[in-house]
Amino acid sequence: MNISIVIPVYNSSETLPVLISRLETVLLQLAEAYEVLLVNDGSQDNSWDVIVQLSKKHDGVHGINLMRNYGQHNALLAGIRAAKYEIIVTMDDDLQHPPEELPKLITEIEKGYDVVYGISDVQKNGFFRTISSRSTKWLMGLALGSPNITRSGAFRAFRAQVREAFIDYRSQFVSIDGLLGWGTSKFSYVPVRHDPRYAGKSNYTFIKLVRHTFNMVTGFCILPLRLASLLGFVFTIFGFLVLVYVIGRDLIQGNPVQGFPFLASIIALFSGVQLFTMGIFGEYLARMYFRLMGSPPSVIRETVGMPPNQEKRNS
Repeated sequence: MNISIVIPVYNSSETLPVLISRLETVLLQLAEAYEVLLVNDGSQDNSWDVIVQLSKKHDGVHGINLMRNYGQHNALLAGIRAAKYEIIVTMDDDLQHPPEELPKLITEIEKGYDVVYGISDVQKNGFFRTISSRSTKWLMGLALGSPNITRSGAFRAFRAQVREAFIDYRSQFVSIDGLLGWGTSKFSYVPVRHDPRYAGKSNYTFIKLVRHTFNMVTGFCILPLRLASLLGFVFTIFGFLVLVYVIGRDLIQGNPVQGFPFLASIIALFSGVQLFTMGIFGEYLARMYFRLMGSPPSVIRETVGMPPNQEKRNS
């Protein structure tokens, strides 16, 4: 079996040599042929210099240097499109995903699944980060109607054929888990060890997780539009019933409903619904605008150690 490993890199110059050493030990026993694609996502340290040195030292290590920081999922997409082997594995650069756990994913793939996630109930991200991550995944699963999303993670293996479902995807709003769901429903999960970070600290914050969730929900499903339509319908019926009540009371009792607070609350209620609905429409229009502009998910500055035909596939 031939395996491509895709790793987004951000400020991980200390971790990369150890990561490659451990990966190489595992891959030499696991794969007939392999490659490790290190995608430098606008690192502020000397990560790219380390990648260049590793590429010269290890034949199977290739580097992709993006023009700026596009985000983890955009960097992953760049590497996935450049991968040349039939099995693609994605993992983090901080050694929280132990390379020694990789055979578990490959063994599960060989059972006939298209996508396999390595999951752990005990994560070393801290209480707040773990709760935030699980909450946003639950919200994504609810919005997309897919229980697969709630158990997703960055440590995953999938067949290269799955990427054919999003080969023409050009939006800058990227979610690898959402794109994989376009291509197959044959998901599986295996328990894996989750280690503490080897060095540095996580660059993910609660705000980034919320932003990613919002982008995924508005970019991969129409639930917000349906919610807006439902709210509009419900409050239209409510407004009609209030109107019937006001007119009926005036006709039966001969006196209209009094009270400025009542009128003001009704106006505020309807204005809030209108603004909420317009905000959702605005999010979808913004995404249509970016797609019409042809804004790419990422732009490669340079590569190292990659054959020309592999570079073209990623462009």
